[in-house]
Amino acid sequence: MNPVRLAELAAVGPFFALRTEDPPEGAPGGPGEPGYLRLAGPAVRLRVDTVARRLATGDRRAAASIAFQGIAGRLLSLALGSAVLTGSVPDLTADGPWWHPERTAPDDLWLPRPAALPLAGDGAEEITATVLDGTLPRLHTAFRAEVPISSRLLWGNAGSALAGAARVLHGWCAGQGRTADAARTLALTRSLLARPPLRGTGTLGPAGEFTRRTCCLYYRVPAGGKCGDCVLRHPPAQRPTAAI
Repeated sequence: MNPVRLAELAAVGPFFALRTEDPPEGAPGGPGEPGYLRLAGPAVRLRVDTVARRLATGDRRAAASIAFQGIAGRLLSLALGSAVLTGSVPDLTADGPWWHPERTAPDDLWLPRPAALPLAGDGAEEITATVLDGTLPRLHTAFRAEVPISSRLLWGNAGSALAGAARVLHGWCAGQGRTADAARTLALTRSLLARPPLRGTGTLGPAGEFTRRTCCLYYRVPAGGKCGDCVLRHPPAQRPTAAI
């Protein structure tokens, strides 16, 4: 992927940035910097511990939920932003990015020499292949193996993360006078939300506002509350809140 285009993507915000420099000399098979792990069980465990510590909570379900939403937001921001702004999507499958579970965006993810997947259409197929059917299901399994947490809740978090990425990208494009890209952002987001595993996770309004159908459990942490898209703020007419 052209580094100039990646620099453009990083300008949207830290969630849209990705470290891509080569690993140091003499460090085959890894990024060569301590703390970076594959997107798998050990990284998930460390990330849940890190989030729990930062939120001062002993509720590991809440910490796991928020940690999953964070990494989903990173992956979906990269894919959505790349599709809209560069006409390609970084391949986040294969060896995938390396993850530093104690760091925050943009230094948390590292993908040396990323391969670009050109788009055959609006990007929905490529994002589905590399994220929705690729990296995220593996992370979903790893999180549920670490903490007993609802599958539906985690996919709701992914839907919310995608909508959040879309709001940021849509606002940036509009501010840059890129009205076609702003419209493309919302259209592509709607297309992705209509696909499994995100189908039914929430409703995207005409201006990109999102109301989800599950709760991320953030209200359970000491400094928490109800998120702007929370189902507890806008309970569905015929769905009991206890169903979260």
